[in-house]
Amino acid sequence: MSHLVEQMAYLGNTPWHGLGNQLTENQPLEVWAKQAGMDWEINKAPVRYMAGGNGNMGEILTCDARDVLYRSDNNQPLSVVGHRYKIVQPQEILEFYRDLTEVSGFELETAGVLKGGRKLWALAKTGQSTTLKGNDTTNGYVLLATACDGSMATTAQFTSVRVVCNNTLAVAHETGSGAIKVPHSTAFDPQAVKKQLGISVSAWDEFMYRMKALSERHVTAREANTFIEQTFTHPTKSTAATTNERAKIKVLSLFNGQGMGSDLDSANGTAFGLLNAVTEFVDHQRRAKSTGHRLDSAWFGQGSSLKQKALDQALLMVG
Repeated sequence: MSHLVEQMAYLGNTPWHGLGNQLTENQPLEVWAKQAGMDWEINKAPVRYMAGGNGNMGEILTCDARDVLYRSDNNQPLSVVGHRYKIVQPQEILEFYRDLTEVSGFELETAGVLKGGRKLWALAKTGQSTTLKGNDTTNGYVLLATACDGSMATTAQFTSVRVVCNNTLAVAHETGSGAIKVPHSTAFDPQAVKKQLGISVSAWDEFMYRMKALSERHVTAREANTFIEQTFTHPTKSTAATTNERAKIKVLSLFNGQGMGSDLDSANGTAFGLLNAVTEFVDHQRRAKSTGHRLDSAWFGQGSSLKQKALDQALLMVG
């Protein structure tokens, strides 16, 4: 089975995805870079090709409009890009957190490499934490990730992690996604991104206020079934929509007592419990080629979109 996570490091308990090299507290960023597999650079060279060979040695020509990105440590290619492409180095992802960890009380928790270096990330605990009824605690994090394969812009995002189950959910303003995205046609300015994130710190209180409202909204069996039906029904090009029946059955069982923390007062029979049944399914139960593929989907791909759809559906229940 292929592993999408090439290497990663983590602090404290084993992450929900069960991968990585464990570090002790207060390690410098240089140690993080080595243990997370981020101690290399992205290099760039012109694209060259052989023309007119017909099976024999042809003429080697240069494509003036394109460059190949490759790793400095093993020379493996990462992607082909245009000349306007702005590289974000692995070290820049970690350096983003230097003043946050040294001055602002943040603490790096995970960092690593996906897809052979095509995608990079680091996750730090902000120190923000809220506990709902039943001693149900959720902690705040900042996730910074980038990719050089065209799959995403450099993205900084507030993220919540529910302690009892390690379910992850993006923290969004009521009026937007809450993510700061820097396209690779623009130079990455970490201080500008942090300034924008600083404006969004208030999003934590707003987000947890909405989670509290969900935890106080009890749902009927019919409402639970409708929520799951709507969350897992996907529009298609034809007139009929398709529904993932296996996912519906699994999420309903998680909501009805099989989920981690589903018996807590905040989640038992509530809209918050429904939301966490979906996030647990995406983060821990959904079929994937490997744990690394599940991680990539849950944070950056279809799984992340599904969790956002579930959040939107749940919030409709509290107006």
